[in-house]
Amino acid sequence: MRDRRPRRPERDAAATMSLIGHLKELRNRIGIALFFVLIGTAVAFWWYEQGLGEFIRAPYCGLDPELRGLPGQADGDCDLVITNVLGGALIRLKISFIVGIVLSAPFWLYQLWAFLTPGLKKNEKRYGVGFVVVSSSLFALGAALAYISLAKGLDLLLGLAGDGVTALLTAEEYIGFVISLLVAFGVSFELPLIAVVLNLIGVLSYATLSKGRRWIYFLTIVFAAFITPTQDPFTMLAMAAPMCVLFEIAIQIARFVDKRRAKREAAEGLAGLDDDEASPSIDAASPLDTTPSPLDEPEHLRR
Repeated sequence: MRDRRPRRPERDAAATMSLIGHLKELRNRIGIALFFVLIGTAVAFWWYEQGLGEFIRAPYCGLDPELRGLPGQADGDCDLVITNVLGGALIRLKISFIVGIVLSAPFWLYQLWAFLTPGLKKNEKRYGVGFVVVSSSLFALGAALAYISLAKGLDLLLGLAGDGVTALLTAEEYIGFVISLLVAFGVSFELPLIAVVLNLIGVLSYATLSKGRRWIYFLTIVFAAFITPTQDPFTMLAMAAPMCVLFEIAIQIARFVDKRRAKREAAEGLAGLDDDEASPSIDAASPLDTTPSPLDEPEHLRR
């Protein structure tokens, strides 16, 4: 009779490549990722004059004119200052590079996932598209939330100087501040996704996440307090609250995944087995021969 016992999905043959093969694969993936980043940077460099620069300055320009401005300029102006000859070029290149990384994120994230997939089962590779879409969306969501809260944070921080004080920000200071805030929010929103990925590959279980839920929320608030460049409570809460919600979603996803994994292992007869315990799928009629093989007598004993 045909053996109808369910079989585990086979792993990709690429998972057995040598160390040199993995290093070559990593080199190729990094090269492709950098190529897409370069294309994104070129697009952002062109986009700078088409409205990207104004988009970045918008939170600063939306402040009360008494909090910013140059002596003698009109109330509607909100020019930033550069203090050296190469300042303008370096700022544009810096913005173009950061925006290029964001624009090309789906492509280099796919390269990252493609490098990891040889170690996964074939039926697990379908998560690749979801990983790229979700990670890109989370980064964009974090950056958008940071941009929305930026004006409020600037108003709070610059307003602490009191009446009669006008902020004269240089372009380097302001743009560096904006980029650090956007990147901090975007990367922070990726942390719950990392927890989901670790659960999918069997490293982090739902039981562990559920048991440490309070610590996760507490450490998230502490992390937000340290990572936000503004260090004000409004921006900290704007980061910590959505992160806690995302971590709770990650915990529930881990719960669903672990339930499905338990059902699959039960159907395959693998439930409750330790990592070093033999699988019952081995034919009981032909057990493994555990008799030690004879050793050849050392040559110096034969003499």
